[in-house]
Amino acid sequence: MQKLVTINVEDAGYHFVSVATGKHGLRFLGHQEVDLILVDMFMPEMDGLVLIPLLRKTRPTSKIIAITAGLGDKHFLDVAKILGANDTLEKPFGRQKLPDAVALQLSLGRKAQEVPDRQ
Repeated sequence: MQKLVTINVEDAGYHFVSVATGKHGLRFLGHQEVDLILVDMFMPEMDGLVLIPLLRKTRPTSKIIAITAGLGDKHFLDVAKILGANDTLEKPFGRQKLPDAVALQLSLGRKAQEVPDRQ
């Protein structure tokens, strides 16, 4: 699934870096600025319920999309929103659903950073 997500996002024209665990992600983010973070709710070593609040503290301006398998796990996506995820996706999702969610969150991030022209 990780490989399919990477291909899907890169085919849409985005630069994407994939890591194996939440801990690896935190280490990577300690040295790299990113606009958007995809968080699988079930990962080895650190799940999304632990990772999302940490990301909110360390990356307050990065957008977060939480993803889960959808096998009765939809409530985890609701909790992810409460913890700070900007959007959620339930697997399986169609080929265009993830790039559309990424594009939406990135465009919202740009709009939030724009300063109105005051004359």
